Amino acid sequence: MIKYLIIMKKLIILFLIPGLIVAAQTKKEDVKSFSLRNGMRVLVLEDHSIPNANMYLFWKVGSRNENLGTTGLSHFFEHMMFNGAKKYGPKMFDKYMEAAGGSNNASTSQDLTVYTDWFPRDALETIFDLEADRITNLSFDDKIVESERGVIHSEYTTGIENSPAQLLDMQVLSTAFFAHPYKWSVIGYESDILGWKKEDLVNYFKTYYAPNNCLVVIAGDVTFENVKALAVKYLEPIPGNVAPPKIRTIEPPQNGEKRIVVYKEVSTPNIMIAYHVPEASNPDYYALDILGSILSSGNSSRLRKALIFDKQLAISVNGGMEATFDPYLFSFYAVAARGVASETIEKAIYDELDKIKNSGVEEQELQKVKNQKLMQFYRGMETINGKAGLLGRYTLFFGDYTRLFDAPEYYSKVTSDDLKRMVATYFTPENRTVGVLIKK
Repeated sequence: MIKYLIIMKKLIILFLIPGLIVAAQTKKEDVKSFSLRNGMRVLVLEDHSIPNANMYLFWKVGSRNENLGTTGLSHFFEHMMFNGAKKYGPKMFDKYMEAAGGSNNASTSQDLTVYTDWFPRDALETIFDLEADRITNLSFDDKIVESERGVIHSEYTTGIENSPAQLLDMQVLSTAFFAHPYKWSVIGYESDILGWKKEDLVNYFKTYYAPNNCLVVIAGDVTFENVKALAVKYLEPIPGNVAPPKIRTIEPPQNGEKRIVVYKEVSTPNIMIAYHVPEASNPDYYALDILGSILSSGNSSRLRKALIFDKQLAISVNGGMEATFDPYLFSFYAVAARGVASETIEKAIYDELDKIKNSGVEEQELQKVKNQKLMQFYRGMETINGKAGLLGRYTLFFGDYTRLFDAPEYYSKVTSDDLKRMVATYFTPENRTVGVLIKK
């Protein structure tokens, strides 16, 4: 039997090697960079495997950069950036993009607002022109502002009404944090959404959408020389600005458990348990990320197996953390099965954490998750979109894009003792916030 397993393992490795080799062809030396005189930094990765390219614009602004009274503005600008400028008017950005054979998307988080353009290689100059226009001359037409305000407000109310998870997450955030701006959600507070003034929007845009606050990543069927020439032509004339104010507030250590109960018409209890954990640049990030996968990634993970399949306590359970600039939260979220109390779910989660703290994990289980992380890495590096997105995120969250290529090694070094230390260090009663959503 052992011999059979060894043979099968070798066959699996041989089966995976071609894909790994293709992905591994991208090396840190293939990435080139330059900075424009206005402070904008550009990374370029030439990949001529298909006649397409993409451009990521990582604006270093998210909900953590907002203040009371302006919460939700980062998300608002994610919408506004598609609503017209001087050369390309309302709704024309998408129209010209699609006419050139391209498409786009955008997202906002606590730390970043990211815009992505996908396009044929021949449309590269058009994309530069479109982006330069909306960065330089974004329209603040009153009708458009009010229209988008209505859209954002509708998203807020719909989310609160229809998503127990979003409602509970907002309440847990505001309870777990009492100092750092991570305490409000990306969508912001309703009164702020309804109360933004035009001067708030203009000042926010000038502060955070200055080119020196942006990282551009372009990957695909392009040349470094052509990208640099177009960047100098279209983006360098945009004036820079003083660096945005830094976030000085540091969340004080939590020295006691916090609990909150939220009422909503739900059929079964929902529970969220959140622990404070370090930022992405902390060395513990990789062990915590692996811990999250062991606990809740896939049907064979510990929490899903114990709570859903073995004991039938929950109908869903997940957990993990995000890469962030400042210390954030590692959260568990579960929806109880009918007739199961939230206290039962809570205890079952703690039991699984205690097992790891006391006994660690078997090498086979740990290696399985490491293999998953390795495959996720290579799958991400198989496409030009994946490469561009990863290069930008590693540059910003981990300090340098070269860390991307070192990630497999960092994951491979995580041990069972590291996981025991993670639970003992961070998953303590005094460091947690528990939120329960139940029917009143």
